[in-house]
Amino acid sequence: MVGSVEITYSPIANSNGSSHTHSNGSFQNNGTSVTAEERLDELRRRLGKSDGDLLKIVGIGAGAWGSVFAALLQDAYGQFRDKFQVRIWRRPGRSVDRSTAEHLFEVINSREDVLRRLIRRCGYLKYVEARLGDRTLYADEILRDGFCLNMIDTPLCPLKVVTNLQEAVWDADIVINALPSTETREVFEEISRYWKERIGYPVIISLAKGIEASLEPVPRIITPTQMISSATGVPIENILYLGGPNIASEIYNKEYANARICGSDKWRNPLAKFLRQPHFIVWDNSDLVTHEVMGGLKNVYAIGAGMVAALTNESATSKSVYFAHCTSEMIFITHLLTEQPEKLAGPLLADTYVTLLKGRNAWYGQMLAKGELSPDMGDSIKGKGMIQGVSAIGAFYELLSQPSLNVLHPEENKPVAPAELCPILKRLYKILIKRELSPKDILQALRDETVTDPRERIEMAQSHAFFRPSLLGQP
Repeated sequence: MVGSVEITYSPIANSNGSSHTHSNGSFQNNGTSVTAEERLDELRRRLGKSDGDLLKIVGIGAGAWGSVFAALLQDAYGQFRDKFQVRIWRRPGRSVDRSTAEHLFEVINSREDVLRRLIRRCGYLKYVEARLGDRTLYADEILRDGFCLNMIDTPLCPLKVVTNLQEAVWDADIVINALPSTETREVFEEISRYWKERIGYPVIISLAKGIEASLEPVPRIITPTQMISSATGVPIENILYLGGPNIASEIYNKEYANARICGSDKWRNPLAKFLRQPHFIVWDNSDLVTHEVMGGLKNVYAIGAGMVAALTNESATSKSVYFAHCTSEMIFITHLLTEQPEKLAGPLLADTYVTLLKGRNAWYGQMLAKGELSPDMGDSIKGKGMIQGVSAIGAFYELLSQPSLNVLHPEENKPVAPAELCPILKRLYKILIKRELSPKDILQALRDETVTDPRERIEMAQSHAFFRPSLLGQP
């Protein structure tokens, strides 16, 4: 099993500086070694589980990060079968096309461990037949063998897959939301029907990075955790957000990574301890909504970065110019959203950086600029899943265009909507939402001599009382 590989790391402090990791997966808390089973038992106690009563975790959604997250838990705790169960739900009936089936077969035969596993499970023949065109594979059945449709080249551990949503969630103790933000509300409204007779609330961890905009009665951002609470009635103290500068396949292949779990005091520290592994350090933070919004914001600018990279033949100079402009816009927007934006600078820039390097949103921007994709094809792309940055562009621009949020223009000395001071966001909106411009027009946002110096935009945000608490639904 992948989780049995031993990797040695330097000691890493947890959020309060008291925890260290070891090569065997144990941790030290105040000098005491803590094993995986002890971490599991501690969370079981927190959830009121009795002996013989399984701790049941279900992942909702089987994209790359959702599948990897479930697989990490299976790797870490799946051996404790009398105490722990993790399952993943995905919709049934999604067929795997012939070219993907052929590629799957190549991956299987290039990995001796995977080949032996499938032969032992009597699963190898179906991949032979699919390659020959004699049968159709389905996304839920390949997931049972450890293959995520959006990440074929990274075999996971076998997962328990459920295609009936009611069966998946009705008695779950912890629910992992791995759905795109655009699907979260609809699915959790259905889930709420299955929880009507439930005594007590589950704990929900949302991995979704995206937002919606609500313009009435006042402009505000709606995040996935807020969608879930509204749809199900689960109190916000039981809903947390986990995010970080992570590429799913690299995390599963044991590249060192970190993330933050944000939410209430009651759950964030116990869950951080439970989720933490030698190669995946999880810190905790109380600032739920703002971290969640920042996870959506970086996807906006990643699409533009991909466009610039493709249009300039990966010019380091052009990409750095874009980075200067886009980070100044993100800092500007951050000052509108929080009273203490400096606390978000590190996490936001780290998440942005990894997305520009290898994220699906930057890839999408590149494909648009090269003409291999077009906005008319939609934002759900085969082999990649949902491109969250597209809907986020629409939401952020619509919100920041509202006159009630007007700020004073630094040169013209007149009130303007914040979006007017974010030329990259404005141009991305015209390219992807309004479809008035082509992807190559993103370069004009960098070359226009009238564009504000990025430094001035940051200074403007820092020197004015910009914070608009109403944007996050606060009084």
